Amino acid sequence: MTDILLITPPFTQLNTPYPATAYLKAHLNSCNIKASQVDLSIETILELFSNKGLSNLLDFANSQNQIKSENAKTIYENREKYFVVIDDIIGYLQGSNIYLTNKICSRKFLPEASRFDELKNMQWVLQEMEKEELAKFLSTLFLEDLSDFITESVDPDFGFSRYAERIGRSANTFDELDNKLYNIETYIDKIYLDILINKIVKYNPKIVGFTVPFPGNLYSAFRCAKMIRQKFPDIKTVMGGGFASTELRSLSDVRVFDYFDFICLDDGEVPLELIIKAVQKGCSKNDFLLKRTFIKKDNSVYFNDLSPKKDCHFRDTYCPDYSDLLNDKYISVIEIANPMHSLWSDGRWNKLTMAHGCYWSKCSFCDTSLSYIKDYQPLKAKQIADRMELIIAETGETGFHFVDEAAPPMLMKELAIEIINRKLDVQWWTNIRFEKSFTIEVCQILAESGCIAVAGGLEVASDRLLKLINKGVTVEQVAKVTANLTDAGIMVHAYLMYGFPTQTIQETIDSLEMVRQMFELDLIQSGFWHQFALTAHSEIGLNPEKYGLKTRSKEIKFANNDIEFEDKTGVDHNKFSFGLKKSIYNFMHGAGFEMPLQTWFDFKIPKTKIKRNYIHSLIK
Repeated sequence: MTDILLITPPFTQLNTPYPATAYLKAHLNSCNIKASQVDLSIETILELFSNKGLSNLLDFANSQNQIKSENAKTIYENREKYFVVIDDIIGYLQGSNIYLTNKICSRKFLPEASRFDELKNMQWVLQEMEKEELAKFLSTLFLEDLSDFITESVDPDFGFSRYAERIGRSANTFDELDNKLYNIETYIDKIYLDILINKIVKYNPKIVGFTVPFPGNLYSAFRCAKMIRQKFPDIKTVMGGGFASTELRSLSDVRVFDYFDFICLDDGEVPLELIIKAVQKGCSKNDFLLKRTFIKKDNSVYFNDLSPKKDCHFRDTYCPDYSDLLNDKYISVIEIANPMHSLWSDGRWNKLTMAHGCYWSKCSFCDTSLSYIKDYQPLKAKQIADRMELIIAETGETGFHFVDEAAPPMLMKELAIEIINRKLDVQWWTNIRFEKSFTIEVCQILAESGCIAVAGGLEVASDRLLKLINKGVTVEQVAKVTANLTDAGIMVHAYLMYGFPTQTIQETIDSLEMVRQMFELDLIQSGFWHQFALTAHSEIGLNPEKYGLKTRSKEIKFANNDIEFEDKTGVDHNKFSFGLKKSIYNFMHGAGFEMPLQTWFDFKIPKTKIKRNYIHSLIK
């Protein structure tokens, strides 16, 4: 018997476990609370993408007369070929069956459907790929074909890293989710619910806790909680995680507690500990002294924050415990359109954190009013290196993704020196701010320790807007820092933003020109444009008028994060989306630098005011 079974509901990453349950398990076990954990994401995928699972899936789709698209028909007609190779391909993407590399690259081993059509326009990219990389990419297309079959013929909400995500996005009312949960279980639902039932029988928990980090985990978490309430009514259910902590702070719809007994906000260690101990004592809910926890009381939503117990300082937390998880069964896939996205999905990365919160915590678009940003608590370099050694011993994997909001530069340097002194053979990457402290000497030390990539916010490449964002950097500073990182052999990914309040069309085009020049000079190797979104817990969300925004208010009973707004400039930023993303795709693959910016847009844009050699002059 276990006191609590911690669940990551479908779907997150295929290639590595999400770390929330591992951190919670380590803390609870230190309190003499027996905790176990399950990653339903990977277990569901492995069940679905197997010889038996695929056979059952295609039979089901055929029995429902849902095989209607030409792509789905192609897959069904070639089903025997899929059945023969599916187990081998999953094994290959797990790191075994390496002998299949040449067979896969021959283009005669795998059945091919519509995803393989994109290869016709990618010959110049494919020719540069190593054989193992190409084989992994072709295997990824094979799985994506099957994913398309599922969304076309079985469940339109399916996705490898999200499930029914649309419902979780800006769900100010609980109505749509509640209505969907009253529908019959989908084919995919039944798979992960059966797995969960078996886990509950195995572990016999008193409580089941769900981490919901993203909107794409929300529906499946509620579906699991509903099943538990129906089949295991004595088990208490808890929800926490990033989605709850950012979007459910204004929760008032009591129907949520038809599914969950408790909903926790922010760091979960102490709130969970208090819930478990109260349940063990058999206390009435009216007697609970909880921390940042919503419960149902007197037929309404009540926020119980009555316990005086303080949260753990981050330095007093424990090394995440990845036991119970299928550490050798995760699947690496390749996304070649974006080098950083490929790094994200390819390889088994042990996830760790150097510091709780953000040491800067001033960017106006960020959730600076919330604990996960504003409460900065760093570890010491020795403590981080100790954790790395423990996790290597447990998982056998030497790759680390530090999931900090922004890793502190001096702590990164101290950690790098600690890694070098211990002679640890590791690779690692993280998020940063483009601080002046990243000198060429510091970057060389980071690279020597195994740092292979960083991701940082260039946001809107405009000094006026960077100042308005309160980013604390300039375009010149970013250019020089990225030059240092690149010279040291560290890949640089730039987070880019368009549509920031008061941004003009001219500033959007000038920003694109500076990004073009940075790619051409190989200062950054990867990037992604995000359209600005106004969030409730940011400085802009709390003071929209200050930034020239007019917001549209809605009654909030469930999720509250994204806010609808009008920018007084009246610029339609949506129309720039396709052109910005098309241009950066080409830049990442070394193409299109000589083309006029007008090439990327099917409407008239102004000429850039940025000189052709502007970025070069900054770093000269």
